[in-house]
Amino acid sequence: MRIIAALIMSACLLFAADATIEVVKEADSLPSIAIEDASTSFTNVSAKRFYRLLISDLNVLTLFNVDQHYVTTHFENSSVLNRSMDYTLRFRLRSDDNNAFIVDTKLLREEEVLLQKSYRVSNKKMNPFVAHAIAYDINDYFGQAPMEWLKRKIIFSRVKGKMQSEIVIADYTLSYQHVIVKGGLNVFPKWADQRHTSFYYTSLSGQRPTLYRINVKSGKREALLSSDGMLVCSDVSRNGKRLLLTMAPNGQPDIYLYHTDTRHYSRVTTYSGIDVNGQFMNDGRIVFVSNRLGYPNIFAKRPGEERIEQLIYYGRNNSACTAHNEYIVYKARESSNAFGPNTFNLHLISTKTDFIRRLTATGINEFPRFSNDGDAIIYIKNYKQQSAIGVIRLSQNKNFLFPLTSGKIQSLDW
Repeated sequence: MRIIAALIMSACLLFAADATIEVVKEADSLPSIAIEDASTSFTNVSAKRFYRLLISDLNVLTLFNVDQHYVTTHFENSSVLNRSMDYTLRFRLRSDDNNAFIVDTKLLREEEVLLQKSYRVSNKKMNPFVAHAIAYDINDYFGQAPMEWLKRKIIFSRVKGKMQSEIVIADYTLSYQHVIVKGGLNVFPKWADQRHTSFYYTSLSGQRPTLYRINVKSGKREALLSSDGMLVCSDVSRNGKRLLLTMAPNGQPDIYLYHTDTRHYSRVTTYSGIDVNGQFMNDGRIVFVSNRLGYPNIFAKRPGEERIEQLIYYGRNNSACTAHNEYIVYKARESSNAFGPNTFNLHLISTKTDFIRRLTATGINEFPRFSNDGDAIIYIKNYKQQSAIGVIRLSQNKNFLFPLTSGKIQSLDW
């Protein structure tokens, strides 16, 4: 009996560690939390906007059932307003003599202060990142795995009109947006390093597609190379020294490996058809999209080797992949409507198992990107004429959407 029990326990642990197995948390089993606004020197509009940011972030944590009722109190009040809540987060917005944005917070359990901290940013427009930092610290207080991606900036290309798009830096909820490149057709932005000090993008405004690198702080722009046909930076290595490019100097696109220190590049794929969207895997392979079966599908190979490995055996229109460790997320067409819109869903596979997990259900879901820790996936969702940023918490089996108010998102990076 002990041997059988041990085998069952081992099997359960194996399944629990595999992200392709859906994990569902019962909402009723989660503790409750309320938010109290103790601001006095800020307008109700600013305070309520910050309150909504905290509501959103606490929901994304998936640690609590979050109370949606807006209430106000004094910051030094010794008791919480709703004693039926397991926890209360109290915040106070204020500014100092330098007009910096400051948020004082308390996490309470009835009258007991569990966590107290103040946050300060010099630019008030950056206040969404303060809300994300608060949620990050609460998550850390409860001993959960770090969620660094909460505080990271995203970068995306927004289509504004015919041959017009702009590059935007934002937070993951799109509450903060800063246009950093505009004028002409600018697409496929990609962070150049983990600290987000610079990024790459492709300009299609000249005679040939050109890959540029821009320093975020100084605004200095540098042209790296141009190519006929197409030129896209699809992935950057963790150390920032290697890029995967899709180029088509001879008419058909292939994957190229570019070294930033020498500025030399080499061809990774040599197929006469279409090879695009190369992504680095941690085992040295490159995963990419190819039509070498007569339809788009996901393959992998090692640079310098001839062997090509097919990774997906489900569906006949698979594209737009992203990789983290042994996991791959890809876009698959799941309808064939010749006279109307089709559904494109995201799926997750592990290269170590045969499981496939569908991550989305409706609309056109594309351009998935893993967070650095693999905990979450960000993607673009187009549904009923509206673009949105989607965030999937894999271990929690939760999906969150943050709509774009104007324009359409062309591509993004995290």
